[in-house]
Amino acid sequence: MRVAIAEDGALFREGLVLLLTAAGHQVVGQVGSGTELLAVVATEPVDLAILDIRMPPEPDGGLTVAERIRAVHPEIGLLLLSHYAETHYLTRVLEIGTERIGYRLKDRIASVQVLADTLQRIAEGEIVLEPVLAKRLVEIPGDRTNSPLAALSDRELEVLRLMAEGRANNGIAQELFVSTKVVEKHTASIFTKLGLPGDATVHHRRVLAVLAYLRSARIDGG
Repeated sequence: MRVAIAEDGALFREGLVLLLTAAGHQVVGQVGSGTELLAVVATEPVDLAILDIRMPPEPDGGLTVAERIRAVHPEIGLLLLSHYAETHYLTRVLEIGTERIGYRLKDRIASVQVLADTLQRIAEGEIVLEPVLAKRLVEIPGDRTNSPLAALSDRELEVLRLMAEGRANNGIAQELFVSTKVVEKHTASIFTKLGLPGDATVHHRRVLAVLAYLRSARIDGG
């Protein structure tokens, strides 16, 4: 995979290069700003761009640059990185797109295996979200009586949490040590209980399920 990196921290940027190279990917550009990354994707064939969310020339410059890349080069996968799992960042990521995109914490991808898995899932068209954020979204504080999630069982909430990470049915099955058929049964029940449209594609319904989380979860994005 041909990967371009935009990260203003030189040490972390070099670390990413080493991890990507070890995973068999080709780094076609490593720059320190969003402006430089836009120049790279305009001149080099790039399969996936890795961007620091908090990057010059503005506080959340990585998100702005990701929006511009997606608008001009929709075929390029995007991986947004941050030190923090913040709900308002996730909302922005979902606004950029729900396919071939990811939002992960920097300290969670500091291994070849995790980074390679994340990039592979994005390349296959998935949305990949940080597990700690997906977990926070299901752990809704206070009374859940009036929440659309109130009708879900504990197991369905667990399935929905993994779905919110962007995992496919087989990935959820592996995490829960159950069969894919069991996961399919749970997801069908979740879609019905959340009132998601039956004529939507499976992937689109998964995204709607994630958005149902965001609407119903009373979470401090800090």
